[in-house]
Amino acid sequence: MSKLPERYAFLDLSDYGRPIAKVIASSLKNTHFTPIHVTIAFIISGIIGIVFILNGQYWWAGFFIILKSILDAADGELARMKNTPSYTGRYLDSVSDIILNMFIFAAIHLITDSNIIYTVIAFLGLQLQGTLYNYYYVILRNSLQGDTTSRIFENDTPVALEGEKQRHVNILFALYKLLYSTFDKTIYVLDKNASKGTLCPKWLMTAISTFGLGFQLLIISVMLIAGLKEYIIPFFMWYTLLIFVFIGIRRML
Repeated sequence: MSKLPERYAFLDLSDYGRPIAKVIASSLKNTHFTPIHVTIAFIISGIIGIVFILNGQYWWAGFFIILKSILDAADGELARMKNTPSYTGRYLDSVSDIILNMFIFAAIHLITDSNIIYTVIAFLGLQLQGTLYNYYYVILRNSLQGDTTSRIFENDTPVALEGEKQRHVNILFALYKLLYSTFDKTIYVLDKNASKGTLCPKWLMTAISTFGLGFQLLIISVMLIAGLKEYIIPFFMWYTLLIFVFIGIRRML
């Protein structure tokens, strides 16, 4: 199942790795590899990227961070190709993302000796950016009968789908709520009527897709390679202000 019906698809700038992700997923379709295996692979890739950041090898760091982003898309592609959607995979993916993001910013803090408070603000800003993008995207997908594994409001533990264990869903959902609920509630308070109003047009979703994790990781990788590591923390602090710009534009539509 596609995330969106083709006629409503928009240019997702955070999804640049999708073509390669589809090739990877296609090569694994008739094997014993599962989407969970691919998720584990992106976790490993992210960890390797963090190690390279700490060692000052920024080209390699950028390579593995971007590879992580590609594999992050490949696990979902494989789930759709095998027609095996799962809440286990959905929450493991999200929990892994936020933990890796936390360590990426910790590594940047260490190599730049940046103010710890600014680092925390930048990390929180990055997560709020991604939450806004996901909030609007999930509303769009649910409204247009696209992929509905993700829900607009993650309030109750979902019932396990065929092929997964309820115990795994329970544990991962609890972790998801612990790590994401504050961000979800914050964005909901800022734009609580988003699910009732006009759906975001393609051009706005494309602009907001710069808040997607794939694009965020691309920015970090490029800045590391370009010798701009000291500007990563300030960039994400100030970039967060665009949240209010995008919400304001959506409300005016």
